This record gives sequence, C-alpha cells and structure tokens, in this order.
Amino acid sequence: MSRGRLAVHAHFYQPSRVDPWTGRVPEEPSAAPFHDWNARVDAECYGPNAKRGNLARISWDLGPTLASWMETEAPATLQGFAAAASSGNALAQAFHHTILPLASAADRRTEIRWGLREFKLRFGRRAEGLWLPETAVDLATLRIAAEEGVEYTILAPWQAADGGIDSRRPYRVDLGLGRSIVVVFYDAGLSAAVSFEPEATSDADRFARERVAVRLTGATGAADLDSPLAVIATDGELYGHHQQFRDLFLQRLVSPDAATAERRGFDVVSLAQALHDAPARGFATTGIQERTSWSCHHGVARWSAECPDAIDGRWKGPLRAALERLASAIDAATERWFASLAGGPDLWALRDAYVDVVVGSVEAEAFAAERLGGLGPDDRGRAMRLLEAQRWRLAMFASDAWFWDDPIRPETKQVLRFAARAVRLADAELATNLEPRLVADLALFSSPSRGLDGGALYRTALAEVGQPGPA
Repeated sequence: MSRGRLAVHAHFYQPSRVDPWTGRVPEEPSAAPFHDWNARVDAECYGPNAKRGNLARISWDLGPTLASWMETEAPATLQGFAAAASSGNALAQAFHHTILPLASAADRRTEIRWGLREFKLRFGRRAEGLWLPETAVDLATLRIAAEEGVEYTILAPWQAADGGIDSRRPYRVDLGLGRSIVVVFYDAGLSAAVSFEPEATSDADRFARERVAVRLTGATGAADLDSPLAVIATDGELYGHHQQFRDLFLQRLVSPDAATAERRGFDVVSLAQALHDAPARGFATTGIQERTSWSCHHGVARWSAECPDAIDGRWKGPLRAALERLASAIDAATERWFASLAGGPDLWALRDAYVDVVVGSVEAEAFAAERLGGLGPDDRGRAMRLLEAQRWRLAMFASDAWFWDDPIRPETKQVLRFAARAVRLADAELATNLEPRLVADLALFSSPSRGLDGGALYRTALAEVGQPGPA
C-alpha cells in the first residue's frame, strides 16, 4: 500500500442578499458591526482563509452569487480565491444553489451551464468538477452534468446505492448511453467530527494522528487499497465563522511544512490531484440513491414537503407549488412572444448565454447587438427585459428559502423578492396579470410562528426594500 492521502473540501456559499431592483445588498443590522452578513462572514472566514494560504492547499467551490459580491465588496479576498484556483483545486457550483432534482430539465441545464460558464470566466479555465447544491442528486442531474463536460462530483456516503462502499476510493457511476461520472464519497466520520465536535478539532496534530491516520492506515481494509483517500467535506464557513479559530485548525491540518507532513504520515492533496493520480486500471463502480442529499434524512423533502426535519413544514410544499406555477406561466408567455417574432431567436439558448451579462463579462447592449441584432430596437429591448425576468425567476428557487423551519426568515423573503422582480418584469412586458395569481397562491400557506400567510409575507418582503405591494 502506498502512502495515504487526505483531501479537505470546503463548500463556500452564502444566500444571495442582493436587492433585485438596485443590485446592492441592503444593510443588515443583525450583522453589526458589519454592513451585512456577507461582509461579516468575509471578515471571519473568507478573508482569513485566503490570507493564511488555506485555499491553495484544499479543494473548494465558491458560489457564483457570492463571488459576484466579492468582486466589488471584497476584491482582495476574491483575488485569493483566484490565485488558489490556478492550481486546479477548485470545483464549479450550480449557479443559484437550486435543488436540482426538484427543478425542470431546462432549469437544471441552465443552472449547470451558468455555473460552469461563471467558473471559466472568473478563473480562466474549465472546471472538471461540479458541486451539486446540498449534494442533492439523481441520475438525470448527473447525466446533464456529464453532457456538459463535468468529470466528477462529491456526495455523502449514504447517497451510494451500495451500502458497502468504501469512501476511501473514488467510484464511477454509469449513466447510460456510454456516459459515466466519477463520484467521490466523503468520509462521514471525519467530516462530522470537523463540523460538530469542537473538542476533536482543538488540536490539529492530534486530529491528524488519532482520526485521519487511523482511517487511512489502521482501519479494516486499508491495506487492500493502492493509496487510500480520506475526504473531509464541510461548509466552508465552518472555518472561522461558524467555529471561531477553525481556520487555524485547517491551516495546521493541511500545512505544507515538510517536518509536519512527515510526522503525520499521510499526504494532503486536492481532489483533482487524487483523481489524476488514480490507478490506471480505473475505478470501482456503484450507483446512487435517487433524490438524496447531504443535509436531509428524507431525500430532498426538506425543500419540497412536510419533512420531519422541520417542526412544522406544511408551508414548504405550497411555497414551491406557487413558485413553480409562476415559473411555468412566465415561461409559457415568454415563449409565445419569442415565437411571434419573424425568425425569432431561441429563448432557451439565449437564456443559457445570458449568464455573461449576469456576471458582467459582457455589457447588456453588446449582448443584445450580437444575439438580437435582427430585431428592431423595441423588440430587442423587450427581449432583454424578458431575459432579466428569467434571471430572477431562476434565482427564486435558491434552496435557502426552504431550508429552515419558518418562512418568516430573511432567506424566504429574499426569494419572494426575486419572484416579485420576475413577475413584474413579465407582467409589464407581456401584458399578463400573473402577480395577483402569485399572491393568491402564496396565501395558501402561513408562518408557523407568526400566523401570517404567504401573501402577507410577500408584501412585507417588498416593503423592507422600499417596493410597493401588489395592486
């Protein structure tokens, strides 16, 4: 057996806090003394990890909406991510942190394409790996990812179809039609210890010796592996924000110091390096458990139904149904308008390409001139505003809205603002009357703690950013 290896993966993501009308993040008093929670988490986590050099020695993915915030508000931090990405240790992330198994086929493809495109534009290279939000997975999502050129992803070990998998080796999942994708299953015990056991991680050297080394060299079956790989996967915010000083633990755990590396008895690698160095004979094969995730014990019910993980989740299904009905109505009306144009462009191809405008790589006017040059000025302007409606209609499915126990939280209010921006653009451009239907659908659920129905929450969410309520 060759020397064992450790890969640490950090999933860096924050819910989008941007006001969809102004493009700015409003002040959040709860984040004081900082302007907002993005700024606070940057000061406690993102910035320190970048400065300590941790990003260059671990694997990570960075949420595109968070990266856009960093571009203007924390450019030094973003430069730290960009410098680390040059070593090939970063994964892309589906753009809006949507639970992909709950999305339509078209939305899944757009979310994956936008995430891969944003990564290439920001870091100057193609992403080999893709982080699936909440590691929520099904075969259809993996097929789309593979079709878009994704080579590997990370899942929890309980998401494997075979309960007897050994997470110390990568696996290949057959997707049919000659396609497959590599899956790295993270080490559940090590990852849980880093996330939830402060005492276990109070001493990085002891953790390396008593937890990691034992997993790589002393456990049953380790001797049968060519080069066992232990993967720790956690939220990146753990390292300094959720757990104070955990960035120091990470720095010590993955230290490149030669004496430290020799003493700990295993190598620290990135996932990309581990996969590139894999044995030539290839990987063992396995399947996946359909519609599962890393943070829900009931598949993906946390984001769609009355999941037992929530004290009262009766609001979750009606919220998703209201937004899905809105999305379908916007799509149908937009498709009809595009189809009415002489030699009209392909709406869905345009939407996939519109990410260049969203991330600021291309000015809206230049995009319109290149992609919509055959239209008159009025139709061109309307088409661009309808693409902007699609942007916010995609954003309204961010997973954060459903994660917690109560829709009164700011994450749910945020997606309601995204929905409002999308529906008002669509109603204005297409002479539809979709917003009253949306409000009526939202009124079918209520906040467990406040008793306010979703229509009232919608009005409150708009009032908090200075927007008028529905007529």
